[in-house]
Amino acid sequence: MADRRTAANPSFGGLRVLVLESRRAREMASIVTAYGGEPMAAPSMREVPLASNTEAVGFADRLERDEFDLVILLTGVGTRALVSVVETVRGSRESFVAALGRTKVAARGPKPVAVLRELGVPVWATAPEPNTWRELLAVLDARRAELPLAGLRVAVQEYGASNPDLLSGLEARGARVTRVPVYRWALPEDLGPLRSAVGALAERRVDVAIFTTATQAVHLLHVAEEMGQADAVRAGLRHAVVASIGPTTSEELRQQGIAPDVEPTHPKMGFLVRETAERAAGILRDKRR
Repeated sequence: MADRRTAANPSFGGLRVLVLESRRAREMASIVTAYGGEPMAAPSMREVPLASNTEAVGFADRLERDEFDLVILLTGVGTRALVSVVETVRGSRESFVAALGRTKVAARGPKPVAVLRELGVPVWATAPEPNTWRELLAVLDARRAELPLAGLRVAVQEYGASNPDLLSGLEARGARVTRVPVYRWALPEDLGPLRSAVGALAERRVDVAIFTTATQAVHLLHVAEEMGQADAVRAGLRHAVVASIGPTTSEELRQQGIAPDVEPTHPKMGFLVRETAERAAGILRDKRR
């Protein structure tokens, strides 16, 4: 009998798949189900606008006075939030968008690019896949003849938490960096599903765990630590297949003492689930011998 878990017809074959996605939890659970998995949904994060948007508004004021040479946008959600903050405070986005349009803008990936296109703002540079801070710095290095970073006034729109590697990389190249935090990630208000996930991992009732952001790993281990189950959760993940959306998430997983087993060919949800379904059975056989 042919194995259903092939590239042509991938299947989890009934494996229990932990889904830590929040905003797109239903969509991801549906994809897991379509590939023959049993999804265990545990939303792990909640997007919370900053109580004070003084940094964002201050950035807008300075941008309109042409005080920045380069603006780096890291996420689509953050870019939309930034425009929304300005529009809410000012009652209009026009002068801000115009100022953004006359400033060089670098985007970390396709999502901020899509927002900029909607706004009619040209994109000066875009980081290629897998769209991490490394690719972003590499693009800026490749275009240093056009725009050298030494002495450059650079604003960085942040996405929940600072990226110290990106900031230090820019500063090491001589840039004068201004952080522009727009929103942050908090734990979900209902911690029940996440605590249940901790228990399932500790009891080795999870076959596959899928991480789509680095913050999911941070929050999972934070809740596990509060429950006194951090070591048990790490052991449970060593017993399971750990799938990571891309290098940034994989780096955080390793810092948390968790080794990722799968990283997709493209950092997209569909690719991640499909390629994990293709490989999960074989990885589990090797891990559980």
